[in-house]
Amino acid sequence: MAFPESPAQDWQTRGSQSGRRGLALVVAAVVLALTALLLGDRTLAQPVALSAVVILLGALWLRIGRAVAQRRARSVRADVIRLFEDDPGAVLLSVAGGCLIFANHSARRLFGNNGQGTLATLLKEHLANPGALLFRMESRAEAVGSSVEDIVTRDGHMRIVLHRAGEGQFVWRFEVPAARATQASDQHPLPMLTLGRNNTVLYMNPAARELVGARVPSLEALGLTAPQSGSLCEISTAAGQVPCIFVELSGIAGRREIYLLPGARNPVTMPDSWALFDDLPVPLLKLARDGTVLRANPPARALLDHASPDPVLLSELLEGLGRPVSDWVADAAAERGSLKPEFLRLRGNDRDAFVQVALGRARDSGEIVLIAVLSDATELKSLQAQFVQSQKMQAIGQLAGGIAHDFNNLLTAIAGHCDLLLMHRDPGDPEYSDLMQINQNVNRAASLVGQLLAFSRKQTLCPTLLDLRDTLADLTHLLNRLVGEQVSLTLDHEPGLWAIRADKRQIEQVIMNLVVNARDAMPGGGEIRIVTRNRVLDAPLQRDRAVVASGRYVTVEVSDTGHGIAPDMIAKVFEPFFTTKRVGEGTGLGLSTAYGIVKQTGGFIFADSTENEGTTFQLLFPAHDHACVVEPVPEPLTLAAAVSVGVVLLVEDELPVRAFASRALQLRGFTVLEAGSAEEALELLTDQACHVDVFVTDVVMPGMDGPNWVQKALALRPEVRVVFMSGYAEETFGDIQARIDKSVFLPKPFSLNDLAETVQRMMTMKVT
Repeated sequence: MAFPESPAQDWQTRGSQSGRRGLALVVAAVVLALTALLLGDRTLAQPVALSAVVILLGALWLRIGRAVAQRRARSVRADVIRLFEDDPGAVLLSVAGGCLIFANHSARRLFGNNGQGTLATLLKEHLANPGALLFRMESRAEAVGSSVEDIVTRDGHMRIVLHRAGEGQFVWRFEVPAARATQASDQHPLPMLTLGRNNTVLYMNPAARELVGARVPSLEALGLTAPQSGSLCEISTAAGQVPCIFVELSGIAGRREIYLLPGARNPVTMPDSWALFDDLPVPLLKLARDGTVLRANPPARALLDHASPDPVLLSELLEGLGRPVSDWVADAAAERGSLKPEFLRLRGNDRDAFVQVALGRARDSGEIVLIAVLSDATELKSLQAQFVQSQKMQAIGQLAGGIAHDFNNLLTAIAGHCDLLLMHRDPGDPEYSDLMQINQNVNRAASLVGQLLAFSRKQTLCPTLLDLRDTLADLTHLLNRLVGEQVSLTLDHEPGLWAIRADKRQIEQVIMNLVVNARDAMPGGGEIRIVTRNRVLDAPLQRDRAVVASGRYVTVEVSDTGHGIAPDMIAKVFEPFFTTKRVGEGTGLGLSTAYGIVKQTGGFIFADSTENEGTTFQLLFPAHDHACVVEPVPEPLTLAAAVSVGVVLLVEDELPVRAFASRALQLRGFTVLEAGSAEEALELLTDQACHVDVFVTDVVMPGMDGPNWVQKALALRPEVRVVFMSGYAEETFGDIQARIDKSVFLPKPFSLNDLAETVQRMMTMKVT
């Protein structure tokens, strides 16, 4: 049978069946009516006549059902034709098992109206085993609703997209690239093969099939194992040994091809005329031993943007080896070293354009020459650069976290012992000002480490529902003082702005950093605008290297009228320590801190700038509905009268920090038990006579960390309060701490008063 034109045939079949049933019922009703007339007994005739009427009504009902089915069939047909008939993609509708019920115009043109009624038979000429593929896709679509497969057919690449369309029906869409490489290959006079993984032969054009004599499954069947790109070699065919050239096109999804050269005499000798050289559809160069380009085929001249027929050195066209290109070519000609492909950069190009060059040896008139196979690697190098940048930023983040842990321990010890010395000094003491200088510099260092932690997203956040209008209103006075009198600051809020979930203190830090950068970009004065808006993304937004999912967002734009950022620097503004300011004017951590805070909050930040016109930073935060009631907060606590008794178990692996913390707590009257590790602390707690009121523990320690040992200890002593302290906390710590009742977090570095007051508060809390 030929392709059906619509799925309405199913409804037409049902209508035909109902018509046959209706006719049978009419006949039965007529027979019963005649029987009732012939019966002489009235009591018997009445039930028979009534049965005839009921059957006649049933026939009428079936007739109505048939009309409804036909009308529905026409409606379904019109809907399907309207949806799919003009679709540029090939669309097929089938029932389970692959039986076709509809094919649109593109499908009939692609596959031909060849009278085949199932998908398997339809694809048999394109795929070796279509049944397995179709069964796999149908099973997946039945389970999850859809399925996608990218396949390679004898005609090239094809994407098959399958969607479940109701009970037992499927919609198939076949997406074929607009310009198939293999169509050109079919028309190409040179025999060629396309290779897949493990040297599997995916495709042979007609010229290759004619020369080889039959289709082959792999290179091994032709006597080849693993040729190098650009190399000349021989394969076994029905006509004997035939020279060929192996080409690897890294810029086209890693495609590998072999071109057969039946006119060549041996693997390292090309025809005297090199006529086949210009016929090859890949960029090729013929090089002398010193790197002179003796010949370039049209694709190579187009790729290198070099139309002059005069000989030119390869080093004048390409650069980037780190050594003279002529030396690399000479080594390849003399077979010194490996002939692995190299990535080179085009000279004199306005943009960064890269070419992969693979060299192979050949002989021309008794002289050794080189064949250079080129492929455009610009996109590949761009992806590689993005990956390297991502790895670099990740490494900086890990380094920041590690530095913060150790550095904050040192700062805690310095600040703590400085506080101990200040306890015995008054402002009139000659050493008091020196100690205060130490204390202030410790605070500056702690702020710097805090910015590193914000960039590496290892700070501990306390997110709540925020209305940015209220947050910015509270911040306006401070922002006006920051920008000064020469810069005007204006705020523009959308009425009914949605809420966001974030740490208020950190969001304020982001806004202040952006405003300070905007102010510094306008030394002669100007205007800074902060605009908040609601935004709904109906489709994912792809920008730079980020993809913002569809949904509701709250946007914050901070724009200025300053000197702007150069295009070559806009991609680096969020890197730590990158700054355009002079030495001493900035650390280069302001924007990287803002980036880290926004990403840790689940948002996105983008920068747009035009030189001499200004810069705009756009922030996107996932939107939340304003809560009708206040978010759950910890139960209110009241402090009883200050006491100076109680037992504290102090667990800290850094001896200077433990020494300071122990002295600070003892000076406030607490009894302190010290442990250098979690294992030592658990061993102390095995003594049931050992009473403890508060655990004060570091989070990150060798061996068992703070949250783990505390959870084990609380299983036996649930009444004990907990104070966690750390120079930084991993992302998972906040979730673990939330499950531990009566616990607080004390960030390092902390002062003597911070520690003592926190412990005393936990010691004396009473739930009201």
